[in-house]
Amino acid sequence: MEQLYTRDTQAIFWNNNKTAIQRMLDYDYTIKREKPSVAAIVAPTSGNKFEKFFYGADEVMIPLYKTTADAKAAQPQADVLLNFASFRTAYDVTMEALEIGGFSSMMITAEGIPERLARAMNAKARELGVTVIGPATVGAITPGAFKVANIGGTITNIINSKLHRAGSCGLVTRSGGLFNELSNIIAINADGIAEGVAIGGDRFVGSVFIDNLLRMEKNPAVKYMILLGEVGGTEEYKVIEAVKSGKITKPIIAWCIGTIAKYYDSGVQFGHAGASANGEMETAEYKNNAMREAGIHVPDTFNDLPAKIKEVFESLNLPAIPEPEINIVPTVRRSKQFICTISDDRGEECTYAGFPISSVATPDTGKGIGDVISLLWFKKQYPKWATDFIETVMKTVADHGPAVSGAHNAKVTARAGKSVVESLVTGLLTIGPRFGGAIDGAAEHFKYADDNGLSPKEFLAYMKKQGIPIPGIGHRIKSLKNPDLRVTGLMNFAAEHFPATPLLDYARTVEALTTSKKENLILNVDGTIGILMVDMWRALGYTEEEINEFIASGTLNAFFIVGRSIGFIGHILDEKRLAMPMYRHPMDDILYDVQKAEKL
Repeated sequence: MEQLYTRDTQAIFWNNNKTAIQRMLDYDYTIKREKPSVAAIVAPTSGNKFEKFFYGADEVMIPLYKTTADAKAAQPQADVLLNFASFRTAYDVTMEALEIGGFSSMMITAEGIPERLARAMNAKARELGVTVIGPATVGAITPGAFKVANIGGTITNIINSKLHRAGSCGLVTRSGGLFNELSNIIAINADGIAEGVAIGGDRFVGSVFIDNLLRMEKNPAVKYMILLGEVGGTEEYKVIEAVKSGKITKPIIAWCIGTIAKYYDSGVQFGHAGASANGEMETAEYKNNAMREAGIHVPDTFNDLPAKIKEVFESLNLPAIPEPEINIVPTVRRSKQFICTISDDRGEECTYAGFPISSVATPDTGKGIGDVISLLWFKKQYPKWATDFIETVMKTVADHGPAVSGAHNAKVTARAGKSVVESLVTGLLTIGPRFGGAIDGAAEHFKYADDNGLSPKEFLAYMKKQGIPIPGIGHRIKSLKNPDLRVTGLMNFAAEHFPATPLLDYARTVEALTTSKKENLILNVDGTIGILMVDMWRALGYTEEEINEFIASGTLNAFFIVGRSIGFIGHILDEKRLAMPMYRHPMDDILYDVQKAEKL
């Protein structure tokens, strides 16, 4: 891997750190990235499905997931994990992500992970070829492409430090704060950085100086490198050996901070957990001298570092880097109150899930109402067999005569002189668990039984224990000897066009048991529709969790609502056409049982 990140790199952000995520998105907007650098957020305790963030003056929605596995499955292209978990959780989060796989690099911001765990974590990452930045880090950046969270500071500082576009320096430090300071120094005295990493301040970090410098050695965008070490540890000696052996040939400027440590007793810690010299070789002064002797460009003091950078940079005679056009992040932004992800009316023509209405609505397109529903309800383009099935369902449930409660209420309201809309609403308000709800219930309970491997006998016992009649089973008139032709038609359609019907096959085994008890306990039209809807979604590739969500949200009932609205409107118009008078229920159809009120 020559370059740590590209303009296509996307990350999964563990922990909903809104400030850090917003800074990443502000950076994306500034450099005109084509897609946000944060693909998903793992927020185990959140009940939300997404979080809104600004992208310039507009807003984008970043999906939220409960687990890293869910986020990775939904966003497989995101190969960077930004681990913002606490030091108590960061190890477990990292190890789980390593087991899941598919990550090329991980950043761990937590400080103070127990050293035993940190070493095991880093060893596992190395074994799997995963670059770990941290623990105790602000991250890394490839200017003009991708930046981790808070590295580089505010957008103003990023622009001043030329971190909005690639320069020619490869920068590696331990300190995040000094990374930002050095970025600014490099911008003043050279042309900025091509890639930068703050490896972290803990004693045992994932990728060390040599790992990053060897990668930068292979990166053609990096022309020279700067290493900022510190008192403590011996990682700088690996760099010295690489320079001596010729593994690193590009110029390196280096300095180890903490030279004042020589005035203190051995063992004093300076800031980071790893900034403690436990022997002469670990002192900053000793390491600076060793690097200087190896041919690395080491200034006399830290104050001389800017001049050394300028000297080395000018000696390379690199061509000037043009300044790209950038977006300016608005200083005042207003959050939107409504969100719409299904249609857009802002252009010359309204769209359904990205498709102009004319591309699906006019007869020459060959599209039907099933296609429109698949776009507006599910934001997918369903195949013809599925859209035909949706239309068949709605035609099947359109009307069931004037006596059912919904149609009755719609007719009564129309006869009261109310409008079509008002009359339709009264009919729709009747739809619920006792009228129209069997479709939802059949899908829910038959799917539960199938998912849990219940035999038909066990399923019946389970429903009896729950005290619930089996939704979708039974008909007042129809039976085995007098089959419902609507059910027959739906089953025949599924047999001919569905790739598979596992839930219907299971339901038929249940029907065989119920009809052995009573022949009208057949699979009715509501049950058949609910069950086949599950089979349709399975065949279309939805997960079981997604199908469960469809059922829980009332999606199945929505098909009944749309279909039955056709019938309700028909009854309403029938009443209007016949100019029927105000309805009054006949008194002889009411059982009056009115007792004289007791005096208290």
